[in-house]
Amino acid sequence: MSIKPGSKYYRLFEHLQRCNQSVITLTFAEVEAVLNRPLPASARVKKNWWSNRDSASALQAIAWVSAGYQVQSVDLAQQEVTFQTFQAAYNVPRKDGEIEWTSRAIKALRAYKGLNQEQFASELGVRRETVSEWENSKYEPDRSKRKLLAMIAKQANFGNLETNS
Repeated sequence: MSIKPGSKYYRLFEHLQRCNQSVITLTFAEVEAVLNRPLPASARVKKNWWSNRDSASALQAIAWVSAGYQVQSVDLAQQEVTFQTFQAAYNVPRKDGEIEWTSRAIKALRAYKGLNQEQFASELGVRRETVSEWENSKYEPDRSKRKLLAMIAKQANFGNLETNS
């Protein structure tokens, strides 16, 4: 999921993208000022409103997750929320210094790039079903697709993540 311009939480997404801080705490009033609108009542009384769920119905969470943050803590009494940047650690198998394009590694690269199977397939020039088959270990990519995956991984700086030799 990614946030769409015009979404009521898009301004929060933009604000967090510009922050350049690994941790940022905002009062609910500051969030409202960024949004230029009041938060819903549930945001003030329910911690789960601030959860990091990846759901089309959680437009607010899509805003901070799309900006590279997750909610670290919420203090309803103080009416403040702390966002923290996150970087997923992927356990990517390697052989002779090269990424082994197993189902797990392919899915990790796709997730790292924030793409669904359809978008990833388009980038690779294959069908969505092909990506699904790779990710479910029905087939492995051929040599040319493994080279393309390696090139995409390098461009995305995916190879510099935590790996499993």
